[in-house]
Amino acid sequence: MMKLNCDMGESFGAWSMGADKEIMPYIDMTNIACGFHAGDPQIMEQTVALAVKHHVAIGAHPGYPDLLGFGRKAIAFSENEITNLVLYQVGALQAICTRHNTQLSYIKPHGALYNVMMRDMNVFQAIVKAVAYYDANIPLMIMATPANQQYSELAKNFNVELLFEAFCDRAYTDDGDLQPRSQTGAVHTDLALITAQAEQLIKHQQVKTSSGKVLNIKADTLCIHGDSELALASVKQIRQLL
Repeated sequence: MMKLNCDMGESFGAWSMGADKEIMPYIDMTNIACGFHAGDPQIMEQTVALAVKHHVAIGAHPGYPDLLGFGRKAIAFSENEITNLVLYQVGALQAICTRHNTQLSYIKPHGALYNVMMRDMNVFQAIVKAVAYYDANIPLMIMATPANQQYSELAKNFNVELLFEAFCDRAYTDDGDLQPRSQTGAVHTDLALITAQAEQLIKHQQVKTSSGKVLNIKADTLCIHGDSELALASVKQIRQLL
């Protein structure tokens, strides 16, 4: 059965983002920010505790060190530096998980790091290495595209399993990429459209692009962005579909 995941723990200090407490009961997996693009030790601990309370699988959500830009700005790092920055963030979140007698179930990069990973196989390999160094028994979550196989083959070289996700609240290009946020319509703001896209992915493993083209997308999990105004309403609707 397809699972529902959501980006969470993205508040910072006195600044609050998302409706984590309200959304958590409806999801299966939570991608928790690790302090580089959002989150801090207190927010991380609170979000882990909330996930444990609702029996939600915990994933590390590492990103570029970009608090001002919310991790949506690509930063030039060497492959070794990327491996290390992922390990650093994952280790911090696991330490908090240990406090709550739980552990990480997967790793999912955030924002620009995620997008760069999907178009640069060197960056993808650097992140796969980080997962393998940390624990090759937990999977790396990446975007489901028509080209899933090439990512799977590279990950197998490091004995790392992949989880493929699709997006309910983002528009797709004809190439199977997410439409850049700088373009109008990149983020769905209509609950009916979000629900319809989720239903198409769940029932048919397909998604309709901005131009109307239909792509076959084989995904294990659906993502809802926790910072969306429609996040809570969306997860309630999608939970019923699932």
